[in-house]
Amino acid sequence: MNRFSRFTAWLALLPFLLYLLVFLVAPTLTVMVGAFQENGRFTLVNVQALFSGTVLHVLRTSLILSAVSALVGAVLGAFLTYLVATRPATSAFRRVVTAVSGVLAQFGGVPLAFAFIATLGFSGVVTEALRSTLGVDIFGSGWLFGLPGLILVYSYFQIPLMVIVFLPALDGIRPQWREAAVNLGASTWQYWRRVAGPMLLPAFLGSALLLFANAFAAYATAAVLVSQGQPILPLLIRSALTSEVVLGRQNLAFALAFEMVVVVAVVMTLYSLLVRRTSRWLR
Repeated sequence: MNRFSRFTAWLALLPFLLYLLVFLVAPTLTVMVGAFQENGRFTLVNVQALFSGTVLHVLRTSLILSAVSALVGAVLGAFLTYLVATRPATSAFRRVVTAVSGVLAQFGGVPLAFAFIATLGFSGVVTEALRSTLGVDIFGSGWLFGLPGLILVYSYFQIPLMVIVFLPALDGIRPQWREAAVNLGASTWQYWRRVAGPMLLPAFLGSALLLFANAFAAYATAAVLVSQGQPILPLLIRSALTSEVVLGRQNLAFALAFEMVVVVAVVMTLYSLLVRRTSRWLR
C-alpha cells in the first residue's frame, strides 16, 4: 500500500474516529474527572461513597440481575441457536427465528415494559383472565415491579440477543469434524464433550459476558417498571441527579457512572479475549 492509499484509508476512517471521540472518549473522560471532583476541587469523597451500604446493596442487586438474566438468556438462547443451526440455511424456521431475534433483541425500553405491564400487571390481560376463570392471582404482591420481574423482562431481549451473537460460532462447526469423530468410534455424547463442547465454550462464555454487560447498562425498562426505590445502578444515578435528598451531589452520579464503566470495561475485556480465541477456528 502506497502513501496515497494509506492517506485515503485514514481519511475514510476519520468520521468513525470523530464519532468515538465525541460519544465515547469525551463522555468517559468527563465521568472520570467528575468522579474525583466536588465544587471544582479534587476530592475522594464521591469515590468513598461507593463503599457505603446503600451503594454496595444496589451494586449487588445490579450484579445479580445482570448475572441471572445473562445466564437465563445464554442457556435458553444457546438451545434455540442449536435448533436454528441444525436447519438448512434456506429453511423457513431459520429465517423466521433469525429475523424475529434481530427485532426482539432491540425491543427493550418503554414499549417492552408497557407490554409486560399490560400482560402481567395488576390489571393485565393474563392476570385478569386467570383471576376470573381460575381464581389465581399471579400478580401477587407485585413481583413484576421487583427483581424477579426485572429478570423476566430482561430475559425477553437477552434470549434473542444470544441467538444473534452465538449463531456464527455454531455455524462454524464443520460437519467433517463430526464425521471424523464418528469414524474414530466416538458417540454423540463423546463428540460434544471432547470436540464441539470445548471449541464452543469460549464463544458461549463470551456471549454470556456480552449479555451481562447488556443487562448491566440497561436503564429505560427498569425506569418504567420501578417507580419506588433505586434497586439498580442506572436508577441510582438518576436519583443522584434529580432527587432532592442528594441535591447538590451531582458528582456522586459521576462516581456511580465511573463504577459502571469499570465493571463494563472488565467484562468487555474478558469478552474480547474469548472472542479472539474463538476466531482462531472460526475462520
